[in-house]
Amino acid sequence: MLTNREVTMESQSSGTDTHSKHWVVDYPLEIRWHGRGGQGAVTAAKFLAELTVAGGMFVQSFPQFGSERRGAPIQAFTRIDKKMITLYSSIREPDIAIVLDKSLLDLPPTLAGLHENRFLLVNAEVDDEHPLLNAESTQFKVAAVPATRIAMEHLHRPITNTAMLGAFLGVTGMFELEEVCTLLREKHQGLFRPEIVTANINAVSDAWHQVRQIN
Repeated sequence: MLTNREVTMESQSSGTDTHSKHWVVDYPLEIRWHGRGGQGAVTAAKFLAELTVAGGMFVQSFPQFGSERRGAPIQAFTRIDKKMITLYSSIREPDIAIVLDKSLLDLPPTLAGLHENRFLLVNAEVDDEHPLLNAESTQFKVAAVPATRIAMEHLHRPITNTAMLGAFLGVTGMFELEEVCTLLREKHQGLFRPEIVTANINAVSDAWHQVRQIN
């Protein structure tokens, strides 16, 4: 279930968690996913919705496609609240933007509506030199995770959705890792070979532990 953390849109220190700080989120929470066709952003948004429903929250999850070609930029949206959601529009001013492909940082739609001190989670190495990942120059609260490297290690393909999902859940502390892995196994058992399910669970776990806040 959802952990009982104090709800506020700021980072909170923790002396016992894997991460020195969590992004502690308030509700309603609006998340916008940015990826390219074939990277699994829509699937990640959908699974987060399933987790959230299991935790007793209300949720919306839906995609927005551009070009149909593989590799084209796409967006997906997750809206979470403690009460019934009556808003049905796309998310223009996200609380959190999750970027599965670092090259999308240079496209205007990726950061559109993301206000100062909101949250940006990027598939990148912690020491990446992109300006938005520089703690001294960025206006956002930024976290990075080497999702491509994790995906290649476990899945042998650059499909980063499960790693980015694990990073998001790790940096927010919204769910316990064991809960996430259990639901992943239950949802995918019988749909995929056991070794594929295990590989995705390992990717989630590694990203959960490897995500780091830049600022």
